Amino acid sequence: MSFSIGDLTLGNPGQLFLLAGPCVLQERDLALRIAEQVRDICARLEVPYVFKASFDKANRSSWSGHRGPGLEAGLELLAAVKQEIGVPVVTDVHLPEQCAAVAEVADMLQIPAFLCRQTDLIAAAAKTGAVVNIKKGQFLSPWDARHPIEKARHFGAERVMITERGCSFGYNNLVVDPRTFPVLRETGALVVHDATHSLQLPGGKGASTGGQKEFIPHVARAAVASGVDGIFAEVHEDPRSSPSDAENMLSLEELPPLLETLVELHQLVARRTGALASQ
Repeated sequence: MSFSIGDLTLGNPGQLFLLAGPCVLQERDLALRIAEQVRDICARLEVPYVFKASFDKANRSSWSGHRGPGLEAGLELLAAVKQEIGVPVVTDVHLPEQCAAVAEVADMLQIPAFLCRQTDLIAAAAKTGAVVNIKKGQFLSPWDARHPIEKARHFGAERVMITERGCSFGYNNLVVDPRTFPVLRETGALVVHDATHSLQLPGGKGASTGGQKEFIPHVARAAVASGVDGIFAEVHEDPRSSPSDAENMLSLEELPPLLETLVELHQLVARRTGALASQ
């Protein structure tokens, strides 16, 4: 399965795509700089690129956690990225009533993992006609991920993606099971691996989330070897200064070598599976 988003096509055989950007929108110039640098990295590697950032981080460990600029200001920032950098954009929606306004700017609406069973939210996102990216909940088995996908299709979404971001593994920990990816592919949706959120340690710092970013390359390689269509990654020019997810975010300097490896691995897997399928 492949489909168009803006001027791009996602899901072409052998062509990995990337959803990437800062966890939460901050200053306008910062968003533009990150989007421009990731766009140029992806152009060199022939990787279709969609800019990702949230206008509101509604799921915080603590009431005092930073949430972002909000809907109106956030959409202005996303529109600036789209117009000035020339890339499609994706952002989270948390409430059904946000979907129509967000879809006027964003090419893709993302359903947060903890909200992936919220029928009204999925329905509202699907009815906009935008691409719908569903984050698979940390509590959801791979075979149960078909239900939110079926909801989105039932309510009119023709372009649906499912993103694996790890499953709860005891307290304050997540694990990615590579067996998940072939199961998700059976749904017919494009399959994405969230390379950064899956290395979170939820609540691991008490009032905030910790992370193990040193394992991002290892888990990402396993996911690509298992046959995903795309990678989701949060990136920042200075992750330590990010008000959200600083512990499990890639720096811009770390992105090129990792993405180069993932592109080569994705192409190798595509060639081998194609060869095996023809035998």
